[in-house]
Amino acid sequence: MRGLAILLGYTLLGNAIHSLLSVPISGNVIGMVLLVISLFAGWVKLAWIEETAQFFLKHMMIFFAPVIVGTMMFFGLIGDQWLVIAVALAISTMIVILVTAGVTAWQTGKAKERTYE
Repeated sequence: MRGLAILLGYTLLGNAIHSLLSVPISGNVIGMVLLVISLFAGWVKLAWIEETAQFFLKHMMIFFAPVIVGTMMFFGLIGDQWLVIAVALAISTMIVILVTAGVTAWQTGKAKERTYE
């Protein structure tokens, strides 16, 4: 029960920060970032939230069901715009792959520099 309270607390805190400060980042993302910071700082112990987090991960598909059903309502629009959607998906996927490769290469180079010094 403590794990659920902690996870919900960080979610609510993130949503409150999002609403109060009008930042362009989702409240859920803000809450996750704050949770990660708290885990690294040692303010929250992984053992406190691990069981609840594993439960949510195990049943994650239940949380996506409303999104999947909602998408079905837009099949007509998706069918009309399939080419634009496909091109946007392909280009954005390539951009993510290139940026990830660049960051990885940069980080690998930095790691090699540290080992040889």
